Amino acid sequence: MSDQLVVNEIYLSLQGESTFAGLPCVFVRLTGCNLRCSYCDTAYAFTEGTRRTLPDIIAEVRRLAAAYAPAAATQPLPLVELTGGEPLLQPNTLPLMRQLCDAGFTVLLETSGALDISPVDARVRRIMDLKCPSSGEVERNRWENLPHLRPTDEIKFVIGTVEDYEWAKAQIREHKLATKCPLLFSWITPLQAHQQAKVLKPVPTGQTPISRLDLVQRIIADALPVRFQLQMHKIVWAPDQRGV
Repeated sequence: MSDQLVVNEIYLSLQGESTFAGLPCVFVRLTGCNLRCSYCDTAYAFTEGTRRTLPDIIAEVRRLAAAYAPAAATQPLPLVELTGGEPLLQPNTLPLMRQLCDAGFTVLLETSGALDISPVDARVRRIMDLKCPSSGEVERNRWENLPHLRPTDEIKFVIGTVEDYEWAKAQIREHKLATKCPLLFSWITPLQAHQQAKVLKPVPTGQTPISRLDLVQRIIADALPVRFQLQMHKIVWAPDQRGV
C-alpha cells in the first residue's frame, strides 16, 4: 500500500531534549537511517520495524493523546515528535506530518541534517543536527539546509569532544547561526557496552573527550548563545531503556 511507513515504536513519554524538554510527547520512531554516528543510541531502529498505514499511526497517536484533550494549555498537548532512525528517508513522513498538523498537534521533527528539509510542512518544528567531528559523519552535513531554517526551528550540536566544541563554535560564527533559530549543545551520554553496535562509525583518532562540566564552563567562558542540554529521559529512566 502507498500510505504506509515502517515504524519502530510509538509511545507516550516526556520530551527529553530541545526547547520543549519536559513536556508530554508522543514519539513516532521510524525505521531506517543513512548515517552511523559513533554515539547513536538507537541502532535498533536501523532495521527493526513494522509496516503501518498513516490512518493507523494517527489513530494510535490520538489514542495516546486522548487523556490530554480536556487540559487547558498555551499549546496543544501532548506534542508529537517524529524521530528515528531518520524520518525523512521515508517519503510518507511528509504527508503524516501534514495530517498531524491538520489535526491540531504541535509536531516536532528530529532529523540528522543530511537530507533536504525544505519539503517539510511549514508548521512543523524542525530540530536539525549539524554533525560534529566525533560523530564520524561530519562530511554528511547538508549545508544547503541552512537557508531553509526558520525561527521556529532548532539546530542541535551533539558534543562529545573538545574538537566537537571548537568545530561547533566555528560554525556558529561562520554561518551566523544564532540569527537563524535556537541553538542546542547536547552533551553525549556515553553508550553502554551492549549499545555499541558494530556498524557505528568509530570516533576519529586524536580527539579529546569533554566532560559535562568542561562543556558548560567553555560555553560560559566563550559567551556562546546556546542552550546546554542533557538527555533528560536518560536521567529519569535507565540510559538504555526503550519506549521512554
